[in-house]
Amino acid sequence: RGRRVVNEGEYVEMTAITKEQSGPYECVSSNEISPPDVRTVQVTVNYPPVISRARSTGTPVGHRGVLQCEASAVPLADFQWYKEDRPLVNGLNGVKIENKGKQSMLIFFNVSEEDYGNYTCVAMNMLGITNASIILYGKNARFIKYESNSRTTVCVSLQPFVCKRTAKRHVIVEEKKK
Repeated sequence: RGRRVVNEGEYVEMTAITKEQSGPYECVSSNEISPPDVRTVQVTVNYPPVISRARSTGTPVGHRGVLQCEASAVPLADFQWYKEDRPLVNGLNGVKIENKGKQSMLIFFNVSEEDYGNYTCVAMNMLGITNASIILYGKNARFIKYESNSRTTVCVSLQPFVCKRTAKRHVIVEEKKK
């Protein structure tokens, strides 16, 4: 990768190593008697999950819906899905959970009104745990996005609720007036 680590001893100590420093390294040993011996060593840096993709999705009632969550981690992350505070079980209530490598998908075979709402994707390995909120919303929901100070707040209005922004740039959800 264009970086060199030069050491005159038997061991090389790499302190404060980052995941970007993972990869192959060549070890060259030489002396005045024989030609240099070159060996390649694979360095793996373990790190906790970081969710790199989690997008809310709009799907009409009666259609197939998919929520996706992607997390980088070494070792690979295990995934768990929740709706509100309830863990989801693969194969129950018309949903399937598919985990492939660093990606997890929550698949709805036939979206109903009851499926709409907030879902949480949890990614974990032995070094840590993280989560992301993902919303499955319907055709009539209004998708509202506010940005302030490089933070993004997403609010989806599901009847009979409405999303409002306060003067201090907070987002509140209140019951829609009749």
